[in-house]
Amino acid sequence: MAITPGMTAGGKAAPSSGGLTKEERKVILASSLGTVFEWYDFYLYGALAAIIAKQFFIGDPTTTFIFALMAFAAGFIVRPFGALVFGRLGDMIGRKYTFLVTILLMGASTFLVGLLPSYATIGIAAPIILVTLRILQGLALGGEYGGAATYVAEHAPEGKRGYFTAYIQTTATLGLFLSLLVILGTRTVIGEEEFQAWGWRIPFLISVVLLAISVWIRLAMNESPAFAKMKAEGKTSKAPLTESFLKAKNAKIVFLALVGLTMGQAVVWYTGQFYALFFLTQTLKIDGATANILIAIALALATPFFIIFGILSDKIGRKWIILGGCLIAAATYFPIFKAITHYGNPALERAIQTSPVVVVADPATCHFQVDPTGTKKFPSSCDIATRMLTAASVSYNIQEAPAGTVASIKVGETTYQSFNAVMTPDNLNFDAASKAQEDALKKQVTGALKTAGYPDKADPEAINKPMLVLLLFILVLYVTMVYGPIAAMLVEMFPTRIRYTSMSLPYHIGNGWFGGMLPTISFALVAFKGDIYYGLWYPIIIALITVVIGGLFVRETKDNQIYADD
Repeated sequence: MAITPGMTAGGKAAPSSGGLTKEERKVILASSLGTVFEWYDFYLYGALAAIIAKQFFIGDPTTTFIFALMAFAAGFIVRPFGALVFGRLGDMIGRKYTFLVTILLMGASTFLVGLLPSYATIGIAAPIILVTLRILQGLALGGEYGGAATYVAEHAPEGKRGYFTAYIQTTATLGLFLSLLVILGTRTVIGEEEFQAWGWRIPFLISVVLLAISVWIRLAMNESPAFAKMKAEGKTSKAPLTESFLKAKNAKIVFLALVGLTMGQAVVWYTGQFYALFFLTQTLKIDGATANILIAIALALATPFFIIFGILSDKIGRKWIILGGCLIAAATYFPIFKAITHYGNPALERAIQTSPVVVVADPATCHFQVDPTGTKKFPSSCDIATRMLTAASVSYNIQEAPAGTVASIKVGETTYQSFNAVMTPDNLNFDAASKAQEDALKKQVTGALKTAGYPDKADPEAINKPMLVLLLFILVLYVTMVYGPIAAMLVEMFPTRIRYTSMSLPYHIGNGWFGGMLPTISFALVAFKGDIYYGLWYPIIIALITVVIGGLFVRETKDNQIYADD
């Protein structure tokens, strides 16, 4: 058998001393660069959802935006299915060719979005094709991560898998940066009016250049040494799905990888990078540009720690770095987010302390407002009142009223009556009369809240930006702790013959579902309890479950043998 660069005659990665070799740099660059472009493609749609809504869906602005968000969500929902499809292929035909297919699929789908005629041109076919392309993007992303992580880890020298795979872990952040940079550059060059009309297509079309670079690099890559040895010996799996999920021994490891590792990692990741931004803009009412700059600075400062914790995991182990990040995050989220309020919108902090608001309602009409699709409306008088206050960043108490009571909002000594809304025939929105009532109630309550000291937006002069950057940096530092070593650990948990399949599914269920649901569930918790910090209980509880299950049942993996003779 031919010996691949970086591999010994026994089929194992050769020990490495000193810096990276040319072959190692090539492996890391090819895998990481392709994954950056994949994330770039994936994030473009989210960043441009409002514009896409106008181009491809018909109806009022609220309804079209809801449908656009549903199409975006479809990409997250199908990620685990992409993990199954491409994981199976990766374990049967090889890592290199499988994640070459995933990048072709992702790049082609993104490019076609840039060419797709609008609803005004081709009618209902436009949104149908758009959703289909989004599903293809999600499937491709579901296959890409596991392929890249497996490929890099199987090329890594002994004792450096954490270091090598940590580069893959930086790609989501870098892809987000790249997408925002291209969008901002295009907007600046052609102007906002032209961007809204047709220029939004340019970032999608540019992806074909990124695709060509990635494919060119990946075509020059060798198959991973572990898979090459296993294939030469005729040991590849004929049924990776069956071996991964229907054999008790491996199915148990898949379950532990989800509950004892990726589930907690995902909520810490989403809290530090997405919920923090949501909290700044939606709860503290800090303007979007300022919030994005603050997050960007924190990300830039913290990104090197992905590599640092990857290297550290090679020395002391991966398990307790990941679980330690989950534990520290769970223990400190409440004080950190309260400090973010203090330094981001001190006027809101004072109002919450000095001007409590009360919702008087029949408890049976107050629901836990979770809606994964973004399309469900909650028409009861209590739900309308609590959702309105939550959107205004108001903490409140719910006072129990007799059954059948229509809810009311008490601000100071004044009471404002809520109402039970009537839905439109399609059950997507309130009817015109109810919408008018909602607008009138919102105007009354907003005026009362302003009088009580609740600001309608954060005062730019009162924002302590250095302290916010520090706090956001700490949140992203937790992200680097849990995410930096996770790829190496997942690779090391599973045998070579079913590694791609087995590690991909728990990763994408954890991140695509548990992490992706975080904003929706956290908002619902805030509305349910009336406390702007109550949504933090979701990531805290999930992270603590991972600490307990992972601490008791997940074994350290850094010294595991990962090559084809396992």
